[in-house]
Amino acid sequence: MSETPSVSSTPTPTPGFIALASQVGGHAGVETTEDGSLIIKPVLQRELQFYQALQQDPTLAALLPFTAKFLGTLKLEGTVDPTKPDSTEGIIMQPVKEAKESMVLENLTFGFLKPNILDVKLGTVLYDDNASPDKVARMEKTARDTTSFETGVRLTGFQVYDNITSLPVNTPKLYGKTIKPHQLSEGIAKFFPVASDSNSSTDIANDASTLPSSSSSSSSGLPRNTLIRILRALREEIALIREAYSALELRMVGGSLLIVYEADWERAEEGIKNYLEGNVNDADADTEMQDVSVYEGLNEKEKENEDGGVEDGDEDENEEDEDEDDDDDETLIPPFVVKLIDFAHTSVAPGKGPDEGVLLGIDTILRLLDGRLSELAVFS
Repeated sequence: MSETPSVSSTPTPTPGFIALASQVGGHAGVETTEDGSLIIKPVLQRELQFYQALQQDPTLAALLPFTAKFLGTLKLEGTVDPTKPDSTEGIIMQPVKEAKESMVLENLTFGFLKPNILDVKLGTVLYDDNASPDKVARMEKTARDTTSFETGVRLTGFQVYDNITSLPVNTPKLYGKTIKPHQLSEGIAKFFPVASDSNSSTDIANDASTLPSSSSSSSSGLPRNTLIRILRALREEIALIREAYSALELRMVGGSLLIVYEADWERAEEGIKNYLEGNVNDADADTEMQDVSVYEGLNEKEKENEDGGVEDGDEDENEEDEDEDDDDDETLIPPFVVKLIDFAHTSVAPGKGPDEGVLLGIDTILRLLDGRLSELAVFS
């Protein structure tokens, strides 16, 4: 994901959408629907082509469960004329200067009450094949000056909720750019803090005394037992991602692993229990790719059925049953989500073998999670 551009280059918001507040990395201009369920991001042709290939190419099918659901494209062709809202001629459209095409993806943080979010840039190479010599030299220096070259990862940015204020605390991109490889474990500990006043494995959902107090020496983090189980399950999921990615011949430049987990104590505990019992929603169920034209469709029920461098950037008839199903859905949200994101510089590389730089990065993350689990076990 890329560095945040200057204010002057920030894209104008698309009418009907709002800026994505929980974005911890990547290009500016990412938006979300009002209900927060979908991400609307500007189309980059190579990224669009890759998402389309994921839906159609059997050789890439193994990676599909580990990416955000792609719902198609959306094109803004005009806006409603505010001076004629009640026109007898119907809605009067004002043409836009330039048709703006966007991709529609699921919002991976949707459904979380307090999402802790980490964007990890993967890979040792930060430029693609069409980069200029100057760009190659600059990106190689960036990789060597940060943790990317040695470990295949860089902590692009993250947010962790404060238990006292119930607000997210952001750690900026500069942190990940300045730490050394041996400090990555400190970064992981910052993203996976343990609540200092709760070591027990009691049912926190029913025990108000375990909630954090203002006298706590650490104002963020989950209870230790909850966090350990989430970390173990998260590690297993990332190992599956590695297995799937290692079987493919791809080159992903500037791509990331996005990790989201629940910071709300009650929701996290309930979520990990359901997850381990196999009762969470199937977040990886197949979604049929569809084209979303203009704004028609986002709210209609029938629509439901480049210079080469990467700078960092069945509906129930019975209403009662339907209500019960909705209640079930609300209680079966997984405690974490981990997906590969950002494919603007990803390409198929037949005959070149696996992407060793990205695999190194995934191995580093697995090792860091093992280390964090060991730390939590020692102090439990």
